[in-house]
Amino acid sequence: MKQILPAILLAQFAVSIFAADSFESRPDDPYFAKFKPARAPRPAGLLLKHGDRLAICGDSITEQKMYSRIMETYLTVCVPELEITVRQYGWSGERAPGFLARMTNDCLRFTPTLATTCYGMNDHEYRPYEERIGRTYREKSTDMVASFKAHGARVVLGSPGCVGKLPGWVKSASGTVEDLNLNLCNLRNIGIDIAEEEKVGFADVFWPMLTAGFEARKKYGADYAIAGKDGVHPGWAGQLVMAYAFLKAFGLDGEIGTFTVDLAHNKATLSSGHELVSFKDGEMQIKSRRYPFCATGESNGDGSIRSGMSLVPFNSELNRLMLVVKNAAAKSYKVAWGNESKTYSTEQLSKGVNLADDFPVNPFSDAFNKVDAAVAAKQAYETRQIKDLFHGPEGKADIEKTVALTEEVRAPLARATQDAFLPVRHTIRIAAE
Repeated sequence: MKQILPAILLAQFAVSIFAADSFESRPDDPYFAKFKPARAPRPAGLLLKHGDRLAICGDSITEQKMYSRIMETYLTVCVPELEITVRQYGWSGERAPGFLARMTNDCLRFTPTLATTCYGMNDHEYRPYEERIGRTYREKSTDMVASFKAHGARVVLGSPGCVGKLPGWVKSASGTVEDLNLNLCNLRNIGIDIAEEEKVGFADVFWPMLTAGFEARKKYGADYAIAGKDGVHPGWAGQLVMAYAFLKAFGLDGEIGTFTVDLAHNKATLSSGHELVSFKDGEMQIKSRRYPFCATGESNGDGSIRSGMSLVPFNSELNRLMLVVKNAAAKSYKVAWGNESKTYSTEQLSKGVNLADDFPVNPFSDAFNKVDAAVAAKQAYETRQIKDLFHGPEGKADIEKTVALTEEVRAPLARATQDAFLPVRHTIRIAAE
C-alpha cells in the first residue's frame, strides 16, 4: 500500500498538470472562474509570404474598418519588404454561413493567398450557449476554411471577441453578460479545434480582449469599455487588441529596426531598412524605409489606440525600434528625436530603449498618418464596392462589368497607399547630462 499510494498521487499530479497546461492561464479573480479557454496554438515561424494577397473577412466589427486598417497600415509600413496587399470584406450582421454563401462572388474572385476570418459574434445569437449554436458554427466555419484552402489560400481563423453588455438592438438577446461571454468562449474553443484539424492558423481575439478589458477597468475605471460603448463594437483600444491578435498569429517578430551607437569610438550602425546618412558627436542623421507603428492619444481612454497599447504587449512584441548606446561615460543622457526628448540612464541605453514606445509623437508621425489615411480611403471604398455595387442593382444586372468598373476606381486608391509610403529622414541627438 505504501508503494501504491505515491504512484497514485503522482498520477493525479500529472493529470492536474496536464489539465492546467491544456488551458490558457486565468487571472486570479472569481470573475474568470467559469471560463475554460483552451490553450491556443502559437505560430511556428512567419506565416506571411512575399506578395501575399490578404483578405480580411468578418462581420460589422470588421466593417468598422478599424482593426483591418491597423493591420493593413502595419503591413504596409512596418514590413514593406513583404509587399503584401489587402482587401477587407466586413459585412454588418453577418454570420459564418452568410460569408460562406458570398465568398466565391465577393472574395475568391480576387484570388487571395491568405485570409483572416472573424466570426462568432452574431453566430452566438447573444444568448447562453446551446449545442446547436456550436454545431452550426463548427460546420460552417470548417466549410469556409476548406473553401479557402481549395482555392489555394492559407487561413488564420480568428475567434470572436467579447461583449461588455447585452446589445439593446438585439430583441432576442437573453441571459447575462457572463452567459454571452461563456458562449463566445465556447465558440473560440471550437475555432481552435477547427484550426488544429484543418492545420491552419488561429488568432485568439476573445481571451486577450476579455482579460485586457478586466485589467483596464481596474486600472482606468469601471467605464472603460474594451468591447465598445454599445457592448459589442470596440473602439480603437479594443480594435488594437484585435489587430494585435491577428498580427501575432502571422508570426511577425516585431523588429522594426535597431540603431547602435558606440560613443567611445564615434561609430553608429543601423539594421536593415535604415540608412546612416551621417554620424558625428552623438548626432545621427538617418534615412528610413521602414516605419514604426505610430499612435497618439490618452492611455486611459477606450477610444485610443495608445490605450490599447497599454493593455497588450504590442510595442514590445510587434513594434520595436531600438536605440542602443554603448561605451557611454556619463551617468545619463538626453535623447532628442525630432521635436521631443527624453532622459535615460546609461544602463537603460546600454540595454536598449524602444523609441516607438517612448515617443508617441516622432519624426515618422506625419508620414505614417498619410499612409494610414490612404488605407482608410481604400478600405472605405471596398465596403461600397462589395455591399452597394456587387450586391446592388449594378451587380445583379451584370456582375462582371460591375467588377471591372469598380476595380478601375479601386486601383488608384490602392496605389495611393504605396505612393504615400516614402522614406523618412530623421535625426537622433545623444548628449550627456
